[in-house]
Amino acid sequence: MNRWGIDLGGTKIEGVILDETLRPVVRHRISTEQEKGYGHILMQIKSLVKMMAEKSGHDLPEMIGIGTPGRADGEGGIISNSNTVCLNGMPLLRDLREVLVMEVMIENDANCFALAESMLGAGRDEMARPGATAFGIILGTGVGGGIVRDARIIRGAHGIAGEWGHNPLPGEHAKCYCGRRGCVETVISGPALERYFASISGRKALLKEIVAASGRNEAARKTIDRLVTSFGKALGAVINILDPDLVIIGGGVGNIRQLYSPEARQAIASNVFNHSFDIPLLPPQLGDSAGVFGAALLVGPPITTQY
Repeated sequence: MNRWGIDLGGTKIEGVILDETLRPVVRHRISTEQEKGYGHILMQIKSLVKMMAEKSGHDLPEMIGIGTPGRADGEGGIISNSNTVCLNGMPLLRDLREVLVMEVMIENDANCFALAESMLGAGRDEMARPGATAFGIILGTGVGGGIVRDARIIRGAHGIAGEWGHNPLPGEHAKCYCGRRGCVETVISGPALERYFASISGRKALLKEIVAASGRNEAARKTIDRLVTSFGKALGAVINILDPDLVIIGGGVGNIRQLYSPEARQAIASNVFNHSFDIPLLPPQLGDSAGVFGAALLVGPPITTQY
């Protein structure tokens, strides 16, 4: 069977059709144009699905998977905590079913990332073992995560499994948009690191500039040291509860090489209830299309790594 998926992002909407071997038949992107409002986004998704059908020569599917920032609650799939703010409070699942005239499955984009990377990307070999568990994390503008076990997303009783970005970090007090203080996201997200650098240097800089200067600039070095130390504390707390077989690090901040260094592993180990920290920390392999592949994998039976 073919699997259709849509990744609904803040600036682009990407669609893919995967064939029976999970190879893309069609991939296409269009602009989200969220400034034109919620109704326009629905029409953009409808247009993209039509384009995919025309490009592939396939009939429209009976079901499609859609990944989106935030979470969808209730039968209507009411969106909350999305950085595409016009989606918040809207019954996206119900409306997409009506607009597309097909069954729709919606999943958080971090869960889609974790599913795709664990089964098709960086974690493919590790996940071949029965019962293996992957923790896929997003470090970027925000901090999120998803848990995959035996090719299935673990959602939890409240649908928030893997949301480590809103665990508190000891000694941190910055206010988070969620209403709490000291969340992991307020410390190691990209914007948080840029704010910290500005606070100790007196000037603003983009994160990529801070990383590039970390070998020669004291404030930049302190910012990256803060990232590594806080990352160790935050991930160590997750390891103590979940103890996954592997961790895959995605997002713009996840590209920083120091997160894969011996110093980072030591920072994690010092916060783990064990004599050592032995699991792999892996960079992603699917680039910025992991989300759309994960959305497509929502449709149909769970896959195995034999593909």
